[in-house]
Amino acid sequence: MANRLKDARSPYLLAHAQDPVDWYPFGEEAFQKAQAEDKPIFLSVGYAACHWCHVMHRESFQDEEVAALLNAHFVPVKVDREERPDVDAAYMRALVSLTGQGGWPMSLFLTPEGKPFFGGTYFPKEDRMGLPGFQRVLLGVARAWREKREALLVEAEGLAQALWRSLTPPPGPVPEGAEREALEALSQAFDPAWGGFLPAPKFPQGTLLLYLLARAWEGEEKAKAFLPRTLRAMALGGLYDQVGGGFHRYSVDRFWRVPHFEKMLYDNALLARVYLGAYKVFGDPLFLRVARETLDWLLSMQDKEGGFYTALDAESEGEEGRYYTWTEAELAEALGEDFPLARRYFTLGEDLGGRSVLTAWGEETVAEELGEAFTSWRERVRRKLLAARRKRRPPALDDKVLADWSALAVRALAEGGRLLGESRYLEAARKGAHFLLGSMRRGPLLRHVWRAGALGGEAFLTDQSFAALALLELYAATGEWPYLAHAREVAESAWEAFIQGGVSPKLPLPAAEVEEATLPSGESALAEAFFRLGAIFYGDYWERAESLLAAKAHWLRRYPQALPGMLLAKALLERGSELALPLPSPMAERAKGAFLPLTQIVLGPTGALPALEGREPGKAYLCRRGVCARPVEAWEAVEGLLLGLR
Repeated sequence: MANRLKDARSPYLLAHAQDPVDWYPFGEEAFQKAQAEDKPIFLSVGYAACHWCHVMHRESFQDEEVAALLNAHFVPVKVDREERPDVDAAYMRALVSLTGQGGWPMSLFLTPEGKPFFGGTYFPKEDRMGLPGFQRVLLGVARAWREKREALLVEAEGLAQALWRSLTPPPGPVPEGAEREALEALSQAFDPAWGGFLPAPKFPQGTLLLYLLARAWEGEEKAKAFLPRTLRAMALGGLYDQVGGGFHRYSVDRFWRVPHFEKMLYDNALLARVYLGAYKVFGDPLFLRVARETLDWLLSMQDKEGGFYTALDAESEGEEGRYYTWTEAELAEALGEDFPLARRYFTLGEDLGGRSVLTAWGEETVAEELGEAFTSWRERVRRKLLAARRKRRPPALDDKVLADWSALAVRALAEGGRLLGESRYLEAARKGAHFLLGSMRRGPLLRHVWRAGALGGEAFLTDQSFAALALLELYAATGEWPYLAHAREVAESAWEAFIQGGVSPKLPLPAAEVEEATLPSGESALAEAFFRLGAIFYGDYWERAESLLAAKAHWLRRYPQALPGMLLAKALLERGSELALPLPSPMAERAKGAFLPLTQIVLGPTGALPALEGREPGKAYLCRRGVCARPVEAWEAVEGLLLGLR
């Protein structure tokens, strides 16, 4: 018999709709039941591509004995963290405070008012791997609720108050040395042998890499030292799908060899931009190839209406990584005469129970051996392996569309189309933008979740700010003004609703994002959007961006390396520029093909925009907050001016 999740949009929630657990979605109904029956809430947060979420589902949530305990003593609540990032953020911070670590599945026990008092992540059904069995945990918590309730309530209230105090500091002056201190902290954590930052597990950290790329473009030596080693190791290791393109979520080891196999839209959207820019800065052809293959993976995740699916699961056939790993026999059968050389190229090692994660650590040796024939050989090998892999059962697809993640993909494809001159990427970006504006916007705000024609009601700051940046990139890539107008509308709506209007979820805990470990925060993205809008329209956009930075000053003082999105916004406000090109301009195409991470391109007829007021067609004006250098008439002169800004 189906439970209350049967009407959910999320594939993750729908997968639990037939559980014997009497699941409730997160909301008033669950809280009212808990208060009426004087029961604690069991909150389980996960997502469709999460391997250990599946394991706990099979072991416990589909088990009649466990379900009976949950239903008798608790009000069970299930949340898709991607559908409700506010709930995930609020309770993940609480879990870290309680246990010292976080992760998914998140398993928390709450008072009937929603305040946590005990929790963990994955619990096996029975005691195993040094973890207490879930049945024992449930019985222990139920007993504590009966016998030690007052102590639990005091602890829960204390934790909630401490979180509100610590996560809602007042604004203040932005520390001048934040960027220097961040680079110093990163230097201490950098792995000089394998790139990335210790300790393992190692995440690709696309937001941080984009900030470091901007600093490398400026000539910052530490950033230039971090990036090539890191990006090559990531691209040649098992973190990268050597057959199908795109990156897995993280590496369990320091060598980027064995990944956690889920593939997330947001990681690949950010990393496509990282590798595009790295190719422009460092000129390594490996970076160009990886950028193209990652952009192509993004195309494979776009549905016919224009939205982008969320993720591919970590497991298939009940086994994590089964789709992506190989035995030597499977490789030999798929590759035929190419197998002996491919074995050296992939440098096989039996990582997972006799199966190998494919790396490309033999690339330099094989490329030198084959010379000009290497590229065609590698493509032939990839085609053969793709054909063999398509015969396997693929990982499950999470086919919901998230506005913020789709906007990241739109921005990456628009930037790819601009920097590489590839119309297919640009057209996919246009299609994605039209879907966001046409199918996911209700009133002034983009809504967060769409699936199978159904649009959810939730709207978050990241949906608006990421979309504004994607539309600004489309304007820079095409020069088409409707994208600029929409970007301005979306950013203004975000400011009014989420900053001035104080739109925020009604939760028992603050849903404040502190670190930008995976995604930029909504505030840092909006600050970047306001910098770019200020470069085009002037007005008070720069002041708005500065106020968003000031709101994060406390965290920029404490650990600036954890806020790379804010550091990028800070760099833009302090050292960014605008490049005005009144049309027609012989330099427009050169500008579109240039990697300019701290510069906003402004295209249009003379006088059509404030940044184009009084400008002559055919000349280029490089400015900072409206103060311009002498106009020049050749792209080489523009490059000289840009060099002078670094």
